[in-house]
Amino acid sequence: MVRVRFAPSPTGSLHLGGALTAVANRRFADTNEGAFLVRIDDTDPERSALASEQSILEDLAWLEVESDEPPIRQSTRGDVYRAAAATLEERGIVTNEDGALRATVAWRPTLLRADGTATYHLASVVDDGELRITHVIRGRDHLSSTELHVELAQALGYEPPEYVHHGLLVGADGKKLSKRDGAASVGALRDSGFPAEAARAYLEELAIPKHDVQLDMSRLERLSVDAIAGLDDAELAGRVGVSDRLAPALRGARTFTEGRAFAAQIVAAPEPPTLTDEEKVAIQRLIDLRERAEEELDGPGAKSLLREVKAVGGSLRTVREVLTGARRGPELWTVLYALDRDETLERLERGLGT
Repeated sequence: MVRVRFAPSPTGSLHLGGALTAVANRRFADTNEGAFLVRIDDTDPERSALASEQSILEDLAWLEVESDEPPIRQSTRGDVYRAAAATLEERGIVTNEDGALRATVAWRPTLLRADGTATYHLASVVDDGELRITHVIRGRDHLSSTELHVELAQALGYEPPEYVHHGLLVGADGKKLSKRDGAASVGALRDSGFPAEAARAYLEELAIPKHDVQLDMSRLERLSVDAIAGLDDAELAGRVGVSDRLAPALRGARTFTEGRAFAAQIVAAPEPPTLTDEEKVAIQRLIDLRERAEEELDGPGAKSLLREVKAVGGSLRTVREVLTGARRGPELWTVLYALDRDETLERLERGLGT
């Protein structure tokens, strides 16, 4: 049975590159009817933080990347690693230098610190063996560790997993993502108002990239527009925190943040603009139509009113400016749909100066 894992270190927020690895592993497990596990690599107490661990788990939950078994923490498995280190010492795979155990390879990496805590190399190999991990899917920045990990696994009597190293998610300069690239972490993406569905869809599109890929914020925005458009009115309004009547106005927004701005534009009564006599004719026409219309408009009804205003040569831009105070924004019919009859008439009449 296929078993894969995602093993973040709790030393900061979940980087988008880490999220790419997590999604790739989750999808590989699902495709192969296998299991996906989360392991917290917290063997370094000076760099690990409980708040960071919680943040990472929350980010994974937001992306709907769920572990099939309870997450494990390496900080609770010290006895297992020390036993493995003793086995390696008996077999001549490590040497004792000032109380620390080092692997007998050219670069002599430390496997067990002098204080008895395991380093990444030993803990990772032991856990992969004990958890029966069949495939290790990780970034190519770990490629240099593979030969050592295979040697350690074999020395401990484990069947080494199959290692797959994917390309990294990088910025426009080809280097590690940073804040200037738009959203270096999952939390930053969420705080910017991107739906989880868009973030997950983008990472799934990248799959297991063979080469480094640049973060494409334009593609993320297109996927975000699609995700927002695909939500029903109640779900969309709930996520943005507005009335259901405002939901149609949010479609076309690139993020929930932009959607909230669209909603605010409609809800806030604007200062009336100064209109020419010709512009006032169009506003008066809409007043007449809205007075005769039903108390609440449906979508087709709102569109019909605007068509009639346009048919007499009325400027829809003027209508928008009177109703919202802006020249651009959500589709105009959604503004008429969202505003009740009295509020619409009040704004229109203020536009006429009455």
